[in-house]
Amino acid sequence: MPDNPHSLFETWFAEARAAEANDPEAMAVATTGPDGQPSVRMVLLKGHDERGFVFYTNLESRKAKELASTPRAALLFHWKSLRRQVRIEGLVERVTDAEGDAYFATRSRDSQLGAWASDQSRPLDSRATFEARYDAVRQRFEGKDVPRPPHWSGFRVVPERIEFWQDRAHRLHERHIFVKREGGWDEGMLYP
Repeated sequence: MPDNPHSLFETWFAEARAAEANDPEAMAVATTGPDGQPSVRMVLLKGHDERGFVFYTNLESRKAKELASTPRAALLFHWKSLRRQVRIEGLVERVTDAEGDAYFATRSRDSQLGAWASDQSRPLDSRATFEARYDAVRQRFEGKDVPRPPHWSGFRVVPERIEFWQDRAHRLHERHIFVKREGGWDEGMLYP
């Protein structure tokens, strides 16, 4: 077992990319609202390194508002074909504008236009309204590069705790836990 959870994550993530048929980068993100109500949804991991795990969203979405009021989150990767999970908990910070711009530039044009057209998490009276907004945005940027909207960016979950769970026969699973400390990580095991 490596003494650095980021190297172990990279190994497991590479194996998931090879084994999972659909969205190995899919992760559940759990947040908490100002009223203490938890909320969880699936998003896609768009980057990870020693600094943390990055995803992008509309800054007016429910998750972004919850992260603004309570900047902590939990992530969960579940790779069913490998019978593995990775749980991550930590503080949350916004990515830099340069990081947001760089990632936005890699998105398909339709996804870029969709970021401008969507009022994510807010009520929508009909699909036709959204499609009309999308068409208006498409016309607005016809023949031009689509810049990152000011209401769209990313978040980095800076891990304080990372758990690796491996399925074993008879529910005798294997759980390895890493807890951040000054200058490194403490590593141990948990009962299944």
